[in-house]
Amino acid sequence: MDISNVPLHVGIIMDGNGRWAKARGLPRTEGHKEGLKIARRIVLDTLNLGIKFLSLYTFSTENWKRTQDEVGFLMNLIPGSLRNEIPFYNEHKIRVIHSGIRDNLPQAVKEALDEVSEITKSHTALTVNLAINYGGRNEIVRAVQKLINQNSKITEETIASALDHPDLPDPDLIIRTGGELRLSNFLLWQSAYTELYFSNKLWPDFSKEDYYNAIYDFSRRERRFGGNS
Repeated sequence: MDISNVPLHVGIIMDGNGRWAKARGLPRTEGHKEGLKIARRIVLDTLNLGIKFLSLYTFSTENWKRTQDEVGFLMNLIPGSLRNEIPFYNEHKIRVIHSGIRDNLPQAVKEALDEVSEITKSHTALTVNLAINYGGRNEIVRAVQKLINQNSKITEETIASALDHPDLPDPDLIIRTGGELRLSNFLLWQSAYTELYFSNKLWPDFSKEDYYNAIYDFSRRERRFGGNS
């Protein structure tokens, strides 16, 4: 791998937990548990590659349509897993932030996100952006509404400045697992010139080698941003 050409910011659509569990005769919740283990390993792999920003599509604004049991399980899983990983974040100097709508998240989730964000705010080795109750269209609407409320001019620059985390660079690479070929409302504004990589592997089967192959594939691409070679 041309290590000098790794992306600055990687986004991952972690798809396939439910199908992974179903193929093994397990409840979907077991797929989410396994997917959480993979996410932790990917965070460490990202750190080792020297990538500075990682956005993980954890729960979308559309995922509320799933069964009450599955949604309830995920909302109970998130706070505990966040707090359990605080020593890991501190050890590796990982900053954790949140993108998405806070209003209708359970109080326990909001408190855990606030706690972890506060504890890790000064870490600089890697920023992990957790997209929870997140939708790209909704983020754009909220940004525009914020500008209207401030009586600000609507331009590309002002919209970008009003997004959830304007300090984050646009993703250079978005990886989607699970064999689907779409963005599913993930970082729509920020991904205008993002390179895309699709894997047929279900998220719990996505290995370190698979991740490195995606980064290697990115490193060989020529990015022109609408210009000439």
